Amino acid sequence: MTGRLPALLAALGRRLPSERLADLVHHLNAAEGPDSPLLDRWSAGHPAAGLSVHLSMLRKAWRDESPQLPGAALALSLATAAAAEEGMDPPAELVVSGPTSPAIPVRLTSGIAVDVIRSARESLLIASFAAYGITEIVAELRAAAERNVRIDLLLEESTAAARAFSPLGEQVRIWHRTDGADHTSLHAKVIAADRHTALLGSANLTGRGLSRNVELGVILHDSRTVGRLVDHLRWLTGPDGLLRRA
Repeated sequence: MTGRLPALLAALGRRLPSERLADLVHHLNAAEGPDSPLLDRWSAGHPAAGLSVHLSMLRKAWRDESPQLPGAALALSLATAAAAEEGMDPPAELVVSGPTSPAIPVRLTSGIAVDVIRSARESLLIASFAAYGITEIVAELRAAAERNVRIDLLLEESTAAARAFSPLGEQVRIWHRTDGADHTSLHAKVIAADRHTALLGSANLTGRGLSRNVELGVILHDSRTVGRLVDHLRWLTGPDGLLRRA
């Protein structure tokens, strides 16, 4: 295989959870070529954000570059790449707010948050229950918007978290719970850059949460795990999710 096809296969393998990956391998094994209706049905049954687009790109590269290859060849490549990654421990780092200790090497939440935002090249997905006193974060988001990063903020409406980001105006998209989600609250705390890095933890986007409160978190660099997280957050903002544009 040459051209874009190997890279698209590898990226799809990293993106899919193991059960979906096994199902796709099964369908590829039965597909005679890129135009097989089996793949249309598989795509229709897996509506995760952007997945059908990714599969369409894969099928186009297959059609353009190696149409003679049977689906079984792609299935074997996909399964082999997934098996190679299974033995790798996803890299992760611990992060803290408040006092540090000599027990384990950690990084401070405030600095990590800035690093993750700066690492984004295409998109940022940020969720927080509360937000205030974060001048530096707002400045970093403005800089990200100016380099054409798409920014979505998933915020709890009852805490008026959106006010902290009002200086950004239309440079960001803000999402709140739908009217039908009155008995829930948006309590997640996440900063996800593209599909490669995510900061998860107990800290809200507040000055105290990022620096003085005793908070714990983890930063993930595993694109497969981060990709699943991004897909879930995107689903929350989709037609079947619990969030609406503010």
